Amino acid sequence: MSAQNLESTPAALDAAPVLAHAIRGGVVESAHRASVAVTAPDGSVELELGSASDPIFPRSSNKPVQALAMVRHGLDVAPHHLALVCASHSGEPFHLDAVREILDGAGLTVRDLQNTPDYPIDDEARLEWIRAGHGKESLAQNCSGKHSGMLATCVANGWDHTAYLDRDHPLQRACDDTLAELTGERVAATAVDGCGAPVMAVSLAGLARAFGRIASAAPGTDEARVADAIRSHPEFLGGTRRDVTTLIQRTPGAIAKDGAEAVYAVGLADGRGIALKVADGGQRARTVILAAVMRRLGIESGAIGALEDAPILGHGEPVGSVVAVGI
Repeated sequence: MSAQNLESTPAALDAAPVLAHAIRGGVVESAHRASVAVTAPDGSVELELGSASDPIFPRSSNKPVQALAMVRHGLDVAPHHLALVCASHSGEPFHLDAVREILDGAGLTVRDLQNTPDYPIDDEARLEWIRAGHGKESLAQNCSGKHSGMLATCVANGWDHTAYLDRDHPLQRACDDTLAELTGERVAATAVDGCGAPVMAVSLAGLARAFGRIASAAPGTDEARVADAIRSHPEFLGGTRRDVTTLIQRTPGAIAKDGAEAVYAVGLADGRGIALKVADGGQRARTVILAAVMRRLGIESGAIGALEDAPILGHGEPVGSVVAVGI
């Protein structure tokens, strides 16, 4: 993938191995291809399933790295607010209150948000939002925490906060530079994410490497500040009913971030990193594949059972499941 040729199919998608089966009534009904990269503490590739070197868009899995760029450029917020800046939040009331608090601290309001209006992504939060008479709003959209952090960073630097989504804005250049540094590779392409912000493409190996570096950062560093915020407030990173929150809560020292199009990234306290992408972008196999990789690596986590629990229903009853293969 390159900035000049975004339509070519990278091997991470085209030649990805089958790593999950959907089984109904004892019959394999569907197969999911995926690629996985695991990096060692020194950043080298320890395990590769499919292609670890072809660029993909990490989508929201980039957010902790983007948050690091903001911290490096003067974002100074409470730890739970910083976790929200890293988040694709569920839109629960405490998430929305925290977005307002970040904006208020920067002298701004929800009217300054430029992310795509939407409903909360959590089923219960969405119903409550609609019952209260709300429609699609930027506040409720899952990226409003990141956008509030971007706006607050602009204010801290005296940058034009009305143009913060422009690809050449100083904020976005800072995010690009930080991603290149943490991944150890050049950003291969830039496009527009679902929320309207730029999204940068890197390899799965680079994404895993970045998460391992943040998770194992020395105390007192900006990287450690981001990691500590995620570990201390995982409910702000995801939500009370989200698998990414459970993963962080039950895996000592880990940070993690899920992303659209079936991307998942994990950083471990020992400096190892994991990144995966399901080739078809479907979400149902991503946690199952991640759980199998964690088992293979011998990671101690109380979340593995929950991650691999992926029943297939028939008439409301379990009739099969999504299971990992070839890992």
